[in-house]
Amino acid sequence: MRRYVHNELTMVVQAVCAVAISAPVTFGVRGIPNADAGRPAIAAFIALSVGSAVSGVLACTRSTRVDGGKWDFERAVALNPDTVLPTLGESLPRSLALRFVAFLVVPTLVAALFWEPWVAIMPLVLVPDRLAKAAYAAYWERRHGVMLWQGHVPDQPLEKGQYLYSSVRHLAS
Repeated sequence: MRRYVHNELTMVVQAVCAVAISAPVTFGVRGIPNADAGRPAIAAFIALSVGSAVSGVLACTRSTRVDGGKWDFERAVALNPDTVLPTLGESLPRSLALRFVAFLVVPTLVAALFWEPWVAIMPLVLVPDRLAKAAYAAYWERRHGVMLWQGHVPDQPLEKGQYLYSSVRHLAS
């Protein structure tokens, strides 16, 4: 199990790590691209980042047209008090997935090396969406006085995508 907020924030870190790998390699091989020549790619990056930010904000609303995370949080199930929760130091590493970093780096590098060098920064498009969701989840946790978890608990069957919550005091004990 891992905290929802930790999962979203590690996704941001993983996207930044992917850029930290792909950008130096791309710019080292192809050189730093000219900003004038890359205007379409930069415009696409800005448009996708704005779309990502809007998506993240809409996911936190009660809009019936958007399958947002807010509804999932409201359907969260109380965690069995006997369940042993990971400490905060364990939750962060559990959220880190090096396969996801590789999943971001490989296509980014291929596209940046053989097509457009500015593609090397494209994983940053994920950041606004994830930051908005993490901020809303932290707000939701604070407002309800609980911690939001995701993952599998053997003695507590859940619907797919359903979240669990625990008391903040449960973690401290």
